[in-house]
Amino acid sequence: MQVAVLRNKEARGLSSEELNEKLKSFEAELRSELGAAASGTAPKNPGKIKEIKRAIARIKTIINERKREV
Repeated sequence: MQVAVLRNKEARGLSSEELNEKLKSFEAELRSELGAAASGTAPKNPGKIKEIKRAIARIKTIINERKREV
């Protein structure tokens, strides 16, 4: 899969349902990448895991901000 960089501006424009879907897909991709790294295979893109973790953090932050506003 290609890492789609999720920018703050893009993420804030998404609905809560879309954010939850993105979160699930990023978490699945992270599990896959961590599994591949643990098995000893050389990563095609070494920064991919870090970028996925950042995207997950962005999404969770936005979700929590929205919960606090209500």
